Amino acid sequence: MEAEEREVLERARMTLGAAAEALPRAEDLQELLQQVEDAQNRGYFLPGEDDDLRQVYASYLAVRSSLWEVVLSLRSLLGKESRLEIFGVAFCGAAMLLRSANFVIGLGKDRPIIRRKLDEAESRYGLEWKSYTRIYRSVSSIRWMWRYQDALRFYEANREEILASLREVEMSQVADWLEEEEPFFERARRLALKRRLAYRWYSFCRRHVSGYRQVMFGIFRLGGSAIAEMRQPFMKKKGGKRVTEQVLAKARERMQPGDVIVTRHDDAMSNLFLPGFWPHAALYLGDGETLEAKKDGVKFRELSETLEVDAFLVLRSNLASAHIQEALARARTHAGKLYDFVFDFSKSDRLVCTEVVYRGYDGIAGVSFSLIRQSGRHCLPAEELIRQSLAEGWFSPRLCYGVEGDDFFENDEAQAVIEKSLTLPPAR
Repeated sequence: MEAEEREVLERARMTLGAAAEALPRAEDLQELLQQVEDAQNRGYFLPGEDDDLRQVYASYLAVRSSLWEVVLSLRSLLGKESRLEIFGVAFCGAAMLLRSANFVIGLGKDRPIIRRKLDEAESRYGLEWKSYTRIYRSVSSIRWMWRYQDALRFYEANREEILASLREVEMSQVADWLEEEEPFFERARRLALKRRLAYRWYSFCRRHVSGYRQVMFGIFRLGGSAIAEMRQPFMKKKGGKRVTEQVLAKARERMQPGDVIVTRHDDAMSNLFLPGFWPHAALYLGDGETLEAKKDGVKFRELSETLEVDAFLVLRSNLASAHIQEALARARTHAGKLYDFVFDFSKSDRLVCTEVVYRGYDGIAGVSFSLIRQSGRHCLPAEELIRQSLAEGWFSPRLCYGVEGDDFFENDEAQAVIEKSLTLPPAR
């Protein structure tokens, strides 16, 4: 297996692992479901209940977006010959997509107050009007279910070979996740029959290359239709991200180890579902290297990858050099962990982006971030990290780019622009 191919599959495996734990389950949402019942009886949501529901929905959309990206990332590996391990990874992502979509649709089935609430536009979370309805329509379409059923038939006909192929290329976890998804396959089939979907049958076999490619392309289209309605292509900038090579070089010259980088995409995918103007953070280690938690896990990355964005700011620690090095050493110990789509800071086995900064600096030389409660969990959104860092004097602003057009600000000018850009209300 080529190194590039192995890297693509490994990134997909890491993302699937994070998604598998983060997909919503009824047993984990008892408090939220009780709030929904109270709101249903009352006829409206209280502000706190409103935020809790949207946070869960936003988390679901972030997972959904990342699963879609897993499916489409495998396009480049589709060659002339059948590759059952590639099919296995792609189908695992597609199966998780369908299961999570069915869960959210079911959540609102007998609760009109949820349907109305999730169909509301909410700019804080990047939610457009009728988003819930579009998800329901997408998953209920006959064409969508045809593609899924084709893939399911192919999986069932070649199950043992697919699972064996995954284990041969060190993708045993994906094989395990597929087996865990199998109880949901029958439910998906019953739902398809209940909706009276007439779908075509294809005859596939392991070495029938044209059939393999046909079902693979079906999965790619399945993934695309499952998330396309949640994208914002009208915000996409022609020519790529606004942070150019020149801006990257200028920033790198001014950065120091221990700096906190906070970023934004104008056409964000998973970041689109995080609250505030500034949704994402990373930690600069020096020599052009960062430590960053994204959907494929907590990894050491090139600064050029971290700053492949449209806007960013840099906060400089005011601690002594020895304390900064201590924070960086602590942060490095979390490399290799999975991403936490649930944003639960009470656990350290999976980390969200801001948690890399939190677990590196908190407790060192008087730094003590206050977590805020969202959806029944304590976390630290990027804008809250910025606000506390500046208010307590633990960090000072050094750079800011992309907030006001393509202007580059430093030091005091950067602070004024950063403070103006914060859109979330201060935590209480």
